[in-house]
Amino acid sequence: MDVLSDLLHRARARNAPVRKLVQRPPWSLSFVDAPPLTVVATLAGHASVRLDDPDAAPVRLAAGDIALISGTSRYTIADAPTTPPQVVIRGREKQVVDGDERAAGVRRGLAPRTYGDGLPGATVLLRGAYELRGDVGDRLLGLLPPSAIVPAGPRTGPALELLAAEIARDEPGQDAVIDRALDLVLVLALRVWCAGPDATPPAWYRALSDPAIGEALRLVHRHPAQRWTVAGLAARLGMSRAAFAARFTCLVGEPPLTYLTGWRMAVASDLLRDTEATVAAVAHRVGYEDPFAFSVAFKRRHGTTPSAWRRQARRSDATTPE
Repeated sequence: MDVLSDLLHRARARNAPVRKLVQRPPWSLSFVDAPPLTVVATLAGHASVRLDDPDAAPVRLAAGDIALISGTSRYTIADAPTTPPQVVIRGREKQVVDGDERAAGVRRGLAPRTYGDGLPGATVLLRGAYELRGDVGDRLLGLLPPSAIVPAGPRTGPALELLAAEIARDEPGQDAVIDRALDLVLVLALRVWCAGPDATPPAWYRALSDPAIGEALRLVHRHPAQRWTVAGLAARLGMSRAAFAARFTCLVGEPPLTYLTGWRMAVASDLLRDTEATVAAVAHRVGYEDPFAFSVAFKRRHGTTPSAWRRQARRSDATTPE
């Protein structure tokens, strides 16, 4: 599994709901307490995305454009920047603003996962939201600014068409199909964005294109429990220890073992939160034979012990609304 695929797999806490809107203007949806990562795509017509940030200008989406919205808990999607919110969506709850009768169309079910009036001339919009948690989720979100716009293109267009065709169906295995179709849209959009002139992806992502260092990152992600050394990684790549260490540090921005420790601690934090494995078992799964050494490294990274971090994370999850 490559590094980006590994991040997507580990960071995704639960299925990402996908909804389709088919609505004539004017329409406006405001999202509150939104998940950390949202995929918005306009299939027909146009839309405006406004972040809850006075310094961020509204962004216009034309047909086929994709917006990746991350790191913000509130934003508005509308037919135009000046259209006031008609419906506020918090989780699965929808609230009409000031009794706006026009919002009735936005809330009307047309088909599975599809809402709107369905009339000619309508905007057709797709929205999928990802719940991401923990250090691994933060690494994935670090690829993006609060709003990344991916223009319509031949790489993302067919994937959007596939997702749009599957959303309104209700057949066996449909949720699995939609899940994977949304993942396909997300990965293709991430690729296009990171390759674009406006992108500033983190150093580790840029390093993936280097044959040697990209392979080193894949090895570390695929086998975090292995007892890696700089010399061992260098030997796997056919490089000298000094040349490998210098090249890795230059491209990734930190030495190999520093990156390895950071990745191990990210994986460990997710295991502590999401599984019942003991601290000793988690330590072993991320490459530490000695639980005490693992606890010291974890506390250095997170400022608290693994057991205390687990209790705090689970209390936080228990108070977070679905």
